[in-house]
Amino acid sequence: MREVVRVSETVRETPSTVTLRFRYAEPALPGQFVMLWLPGDDELPMSLSFSEGPEKGVTIKAMGDTSRRILAVRSGDAVGVRGPYGRGFDLSPHRILIVAGGSGAAVLAPAAEAAIARGAKVSVALGATTAPELLFERRFAAMGATVVTATDDGTSGERGFVTGPAERLLAAGGFEAVWTCGPEVMMVKVAERARAHGVPSFGSVERHMKCALGMCDACAFGPFHVCTDGPVFGADRLAQVPEFGKFHRGPSGGAIPF
Repeated sequence: MREVVRVSETVRETPSTVTLRFRYAEPALPGQFVMLWLPGDDELPMSLSFSEGPEKGVTIKAMGDTSRRILAVRSGDAVGVRGPYGRGFDLSPHRILIVAGGSGAAVLAPAAEAAIARGAKVSVALGATTAPELLFERRFAAMGATVVTATDDGTSGERGFVTGPAERLLAAGGFEAVWTCGPEVMMVKVAERARAHGVPSFGSVERHMKCALGMCDACAFGPFHVCTDGPVFGADRLAQVPEFGKFHRGPSGGAIPF
């Protein structure tokens, strides 16, 4: 059932992303998502970037018309929320490498916080196009994670893709799990390198969703539905999906190459 809540705070995280905070008491696991509804507009699936306690949050990047309108929401405005849905991250590993590209850091930050709270050691390879777009860099550092960065233009950390520092961290060894979210081409490479180093990896996948209940088939993903079987998938399952890293599907179901 959808609950209409009031936005308590909006925070500009980067030039292209904004966090909406709101009180929503339903318990959530790191990695789960909610369906967010702007009155008079479509629902959108949003990973929870703040999932602990009754004060939740979603971090939004302008990708389409509805997300751009959601970015215009202000404190005190009403939004509809239902969920949370899906499968989150397994928090049992004690040594975790997180590889986050762009807005993928939104779903990985609360997972890192929860893992660290359980005593895990977390290293983060954080990537973006340019330094101002590095999402939650300070948040990762403040929670006690070791953070290395990579940017396309070289304005922070290594110049180039975040897969470079991620590979070197993996080669140094000692990790029990790799968690990743970001562009799917990046996620494919991360899964390949983790497999080469004998480390289990898990990726959070984004797809178009309508019902979030596994009934409408909008988020069909090979033999799976992202809304119920994911959005967090182990690399063994991702290997069963031929479209992973190659294309996604639009609202009408047509294939859209990455």
